[in-house]
Amino acid sequence: MDWWWRRRLADEGIDALIHDQNRIVSRVQLSAAGWSKARIRQPLRARRWQTVHPGVYATHTGPIGYDEQLLAALLYSGPEASWSHHTAAEQLGLITPDSNRPVHVTIPEHRRVRRQPNLVVHRDQHWAARLAAVVPPRRTPAHAVLDIVGITRSLDRAAAVIAEACQSGRVAPAEIMRALAVRPRLRHRRSLGPIIEDVATGSHSLLELRYLRDVERRHALPAGQRQRAVDREFTDVFYPGFELVVELDGRLHLVPRQRWRDLDRDNRATLRTESTLRYGWFDVTVRPCQAAVQVLQVLRRRAPALAAKRCGPSCPVR
Repeated sequence: MDWWWRRRLADEGIDALIHDQNRIVSRVQLSAAGWSKARIRQPLRARRWQTVHPGVYATHTGPIGYDEQLLAALLYSGPEASWSHHTAAEQLGLITPDSNRPVHVTIPEHRRVRRQPNLVVHRDQHWAARLAAVVPPRRTPAHAVLDIVGITRSLDRAAAVIAEACQSGRVAPAEIMRALAVRPRLRHRRSLGPIIEDVATGSHSLLELRYLRDVERRHALPAGQRQRAVDREFTDVFYPGFELVVELDGRLHLVPRQRWRDLDRDNRATLRTESTLRYGWFDVTVRPCQAAVQVLQVLRRRAPALAAKRCGPSCPVR
């Protein structure tokens, strides 16, 4: 596989290439543009340039920004390197960027790259089949998500990544499921299928997934409708026929504007003659049985004989 930047260099020249790369350039690129070793050493010795990684330079003397680190990592890692894991997911708009994370790249399994600060290099024998058709090279959205899952110890955190990526609208649960089929040794693999299916039904966050699992299903409550569109917004969970809305929010709202937005949403539900129950992270993860009791009490207003089940000997659900 040839370098991804060669056509740009041939068409526009080295100055345009350096500009496109946020003033990052590699020794290989300079040599391809006809620069001699002595010419490359000159701005380095004069301290007009600085070394980011061996053979990769910033053509200025200021701080090295995050975007510059991304290009430097890719150029250092070789012609067959691609962004992967969190780095690819950030660049694809799947997850929220975080400049405190190291840069992740993946190279073919037969290659080796020396470790560098703030750079994590992964090796994959199937790297070519998992590349997106974009420049600079990076993993496809589905494989970027599964890359993260594969290095995530917690299943909850893995579920959160899948939910966030799908909520971005840039990858579909079905795409992740297809990618999962060709990765038989992935961590958490046996547990991912049901999580992806739940995300496909409309669960947009880890809190919504935990509510579905620990409150609704574990106590055999009726299946709620996820992400119902009403009054130009979406309700987290709606129970048709029972006129109950459950809103889930894992954030601590210290901003008055958000608090009033929640109150306004609850008020509009009341005007539609719907009841609203609102739960946070603590309610769903620490006391899901108590939440189930409250939901059941509202549901039984319209169906007094509605059945439910206890999830254990100490469960208060009756």
